[in-house]
Amino acid sequence: MISGPDALTRLREGNARFVAGGHGQTAPTDETRRSELVSGQEPFAIILGCSDSRVPAEIVFDQGLGDLFVIRVAGNIVAPSLLGSVEFAAERFGTRLVVVLGHSMCGAVTATVDELERPSESRSPNLRSIVDRIRPVVKPLLEAEPDGDRGTLIQRAVRANIRASVGQVRYGSRILEDLVEHDDLLVVGAEYALETGAVSFFEDA
Repeated sequence: MISGPDALTRLREGNARFVAGGHGQTAPTDETRRSELVSGQEPFAIILGCSDSRVPAEIVFDQGLGDLFVIRVAGNIVAPSLLGSVEFAAERFGTRLVVVLGHSMCGAVTATVDELERPSESRSPNLRSIVDRIRPVVKPLLEAEPDGDRGTLIQRAVRANIRASVGQVRYGSRILEDLVEHDDLLVVGAEYALETGAVSFFEDA
């Protein structure tokens, strides 16, 4: 299994191919590759990403079958079952890179801003459970600049939400904390730009 930094380089290179329009050239998905994976898998990266249909991780990183262990949920939030999925892949497959992948103009983050500005009693309790996980990140930003530009607020909230999820992955699980401290597990945040297709990895990650 490749190291976290090497896996990160592989994702950067794959995204560069995607942005350049050369995707699909190095991502095996044929019958031979399917046959190779019947007996097991060794994904080189774990992606905890948003469910948004415009951000399929395998495509934006130009990867093929068996390359990525992808966990998707609206708002790239971290709930117990999602954290358990990260633990499973990191322990079972020895994968040493976790990327929390958010994206510009995230609908879940926007819904959270809407809820804070105009609270609704009729919102689905299931949707509210997502909003409630993002709310602690967005609320201070809104309170700091209640009359600020909405687009700028959502942009900042998206990035703050990604960083919060990174922290929850790093410190919300004893298993993952141990892997980070003793076994070189790398956990980083990243933002996909819907406008360009480029993924920016956070420098402080």
